Amino acid sequence: METKTQTPGVVKDKRPLFYGLGFGILFGFLLHKGGVTKYDVIVGQLLLNDFTVLKIMLSAVVTGMIGIYFMKSLGWIKLSLKGGSVGMNVLGALIFGVGFAVLGYCPGTIAGAIGNGYLDAIVGGLIGILLGTWIFAVMYPKLKDGILKMGDYGDITFPRLFKVNDWVVVVPVAAMIILLLLWIERSGF
Repeated sequence: METKTQTPGVVKDKRPLFYGLGFGILFGFLLHKGGVTKYDVIVGQLLLNDFTVLKIMLSAVVTGMIGIYFMKSLGWIKLSLKGGSVGMNVLGALIFGVGFAVLGYCPGTIAGAIGNGYLDAIVGGLIGILLGTWIFAVMYPKLKDGILKMGDYGDITFPRLFKVNDWVVVVPVAAMIILLLLWIERSGF
């Protein structure tokens, strides 16, 4: 009788990888259709005269938040939270913000712009992501016990913090975001 051993690190069920690829392609398509893979739209958001990016991202937050907590409440998924810290958020915001301001793209819109064939995204964006990832990976051993631990708040969520059912937080937050989206739209941004 022959027994098969699984090689460590090899994923047996590859379906989730294909789901991820499919949703990534859909996400890129929707970013493109929404216009946020265009440099001028991103810069317009940074200059606060075109709120297309904000509207798309807030719509995604509301949709994702309701969808995730709906699936959780049905028992379809279990959340696997990763702890956070003030240091992680500050460092991440600085890296993201500098890249966003210098190039005019965020990681998602870089991928969409590369799909559109935009040379600035291919050269500046792809090289920037690869170089930035490499620099962070090299520096990580020094950062992990320093700045990344500063202000550690663990894997807390607002429902856990307030000791309430998830929906007590999700519904009002979703309502506030929807009201903000309506206000932005009516204001002509």
